[in-house]
Amino acid sequence: MVGRRLTIAVSRSGLLLCSLASIISLHAADVCAQDDMMKLVEAKRNELKVREETVQQEEKRLNALRKDVDEKIAAYTRLLARVEEVTKKLELSKGEKIENIVKAYESMTAEDATTRLSALDTNTAIQIMTRMKSKKAGAIIAAMPPSKAASLTRSMTTLTMKKL
Repeated sequence: MVGRRLTIAVSRSGLLLCSLASIISLHAADVCAQDDMMKLVEAKRNELKVREETVQQEEKRLNALRKDVDEKIAAYTRLLARVEEVTKKLELSKGEKIENIVKAYESMTAEDATTRLSALDTNTAIQIMTRMKSKKAGAIIAAMPPSKAASLTRSMTTLTMKKL
């Protein structure tokens, strides 16, 4: 009976040792798997860190570019405003000069104004005549040779149509 008990005890010890070996083996596999997972997580973390640094650098570069573009837009806006201001002054000055010329032609007799306007190019004559009082312009057109009067009238009509 002692022999049998000893056999059973040895048998149980063997089973216990096998079970322990299996458990240790499984635990070792889990530890290896956990190690692999930790390495994978660490690699991903490093990869994300590199990506984050790249994104931050790109963001800094884009912000610098945006600032540069905004500064250029502001400078061009100021320049455009200045150009528009100068253009308005030139147009006013040109308008004043033309008005002075119109007054000079209006003060002439119809025959004198006709002679001088007929000698001018069509665009200049139109600019002057379209600013004259209707009566004076009509008297000048009446004193012109018919071909010149027709040409100026056609040009003034075309100009009026384009403005519409």
